[in-house]
Amino acid sequence: EELQSDRELAAVRQRGKAMQHASEELQADRVAVLAAVRQRGRALEHASEELQSDRKVVLAAVQQDGWALQCASEELRADREVVLAAVQ
Repeated sequence: EELQSDRELAAVRQRGKAMQHASEELQADRVAVLAAVRQRGRALEHASEELQSDRKVVLAAVQQDGWALQCASEELRADREVVLAAVQ
């Protein structure tokens, strides 16, 4: 099981898109999700709800891909700084 987790983490770090196939545990892991959204902002879609509400994670995602804003929590979709980061 630990080997599987290591493989998932490595895949997510190399390809953010791999987050869609990751375990719920990894989708809730802040370090793994940050690595994924820095590669592919839209990986935020597969992050836990808690991380979709995490300002740092969401900022990293929208800076990589403005469309990731759609996956952020309602509160962060209304955050001026987050929205500005998404449109730049």
